[in-house]
Amino acid sequence: MSEQAATVAAPGRRRPARREGRSRRPIRLRTVLLTAVGWLVGLLFVLPYLQMFLTSLKTPSDLTHSPGTYVPSHWQWSNYADVWKGTGVGQALTVSLEVAVASTLVTLLCALPAAYYTARNRFRGRGAFLLLVLVTQMFAPTALVIGIYREMVALNLTDTLLALILVNAAFNLPFCVWILHGYFSSIPRELEEAAFLDGAGRFGALTRVTLPISMPGVVTAVVYTFIAAWNEFIVALTVTVSPDRKPLTVVAPSFVTQYQAHWQFLFATSVIAIVPVVILFVVIERYLVGGLTAGSIK
Repeated sequence: MSEQAATVAAPGRRRPARREGRSRRPIRLRTVLLTAVGWLVGLLFVLPYLQMFLTSLKTPSDLTHSPGTYVPSHWQWSNYADVWKGTGVGQALTVSLEVAVASTLVTLLCALPAAYYTARNRFRGRGAFLLLVLVTQMFAPTALVIGIYREMVALNLTDTLLALILVNAAFNLPFCVWILHGYFSSIPRELEEAAFLDGAGRFGALTRVTLPISMPGVVTAVVYTFIAAWNEFIVALTVTVSPDRKPLTVVAPSFVTQYQAHWQFLFATSVIAIVPVVILFVVIERYLVGGLTAGSIK
C-alpha cells in the first residue's frame, strides 16, 4: 500500500513543478523586456555625454570637417593637458569645489536646526513661516542679480568667494529646510522619548536617533545644494572679476566667443566638470542606502 501511495503521490508532486515552470516563463520574458527597455533608456541618456567626450578628443581639422563625424579621425588626448595647463581650468575647478562644498556646509548648518525646530515645536506663525520658506523658492537669482550686486558692493564683498558662498547658501536654504522638515515630521516622537529615558539630551537624540533615520533627506539636501552651487552661473559672472576667482561655469563659455571657437577645449572642460558630481554620487550612495536601512530597522 505504501508503494502504491508513493507512486500515486509522485506524479502529483511533479505536476505543480511543471505548472510553476510554465508560470515562470512570462515573468522571465517580462524581465528581459524591461531590462532591454531600461538599457535603451539609459543609453539615450548616456549618448550626449559620450558625444561630448568624443568631441573633446577631436582636432581642429575634425571639428571643421564637412560632413562632420562622430568619432575623431585622430584621438587628440593632449586637449585635456592643454586645457588644464594653459587656460586656468584647474584654478577654476578649485574655486568651484570650494564654493560648492562651503555653500553645502553653510546650508546644512542653518537648515538642520530650523527644520528640526519647526517639526518638533508648534508655535504661532509656524504655517506662515513654512509658507514663506516655500514662496522664496519662486525667486530666481537672475531676477535679483542687480540687487545682489548692489548688496555685495555695500558689504565690500565683490570679487570674493565669500559672496558666492553666501548667495548660493541663501538660495538653497529654503528647499533644504522644507525637505528636512518633512523628514523630521515623519519620525515618531516616541523614538526620541526613548532616547531621553536612556539619558540622551536633545542634541544626543538628534544626532543618534533622528539624523540616522532621516539620512535620505539629508543626502537629498546635500546633493541638491552641491549641484545647484556647482552649476550657478549668473551671480558668479556678475560678482567675480579676477580670473583666479571665477568658477568653472564662468571659465568654460570663454572658449567659444565671437572671435574664437575652441570647441574641443569647451567639451574637455565640460567633461572635467562632470567628474566631481559623479564622484559625489558614488560616495554618497552608500549613505543613502544606509539611511534607508536604519529607518526601516528602527
